[in-house]
Amino acid sequence: MMFELAKELQRDCILMAEWPLCTVLLMNDSQYPWFILVPRVAGAKEVIDLPEPQQIQFWQESAKLSRLLQDTFMPDKLNVAALGNMVPQLHVHHIARFKTDIAWPKPVWGLFSAKPYEDKEIAKIKANFV
Repeated sequence: MMFELAKELQRDCILMAEWPLCTVLLMNDSQYPWFILVPRVAGAKEVIDLPEPQQIQFWQESAKLSRLLQDTFMPDKLNVAALGNMVPQLHVHHIARFKTDIAWPKPVWGLFSAKPYEDKEIAKIKANFV
């Protein structure tokens, strides 16, 4: 079985980077700096489905993404979560949250319709991943 990114993630996200294990995506919703880390491992639904060396690599890349979000956006809080109820493919959300964002302090999913990024905003964010 070969890895293929879930169709929902392809539809809703913008490719930011390919790291050694994970694909880094930006949710196309400009209301929140919302990134998704997806290990390129076919059939993985949970972090425990990864072999131990890949689990270690995954957590290193998660920490790298978290630091990047802190340094770039200076959020009040980072939300890091793996739910997978709607998209079973292993993917972990990394969301920079602010006390001033429209959903604070509630979770971001399902409350408001997404507001897509403009091309220049995407280019500016993507520059942090080069």
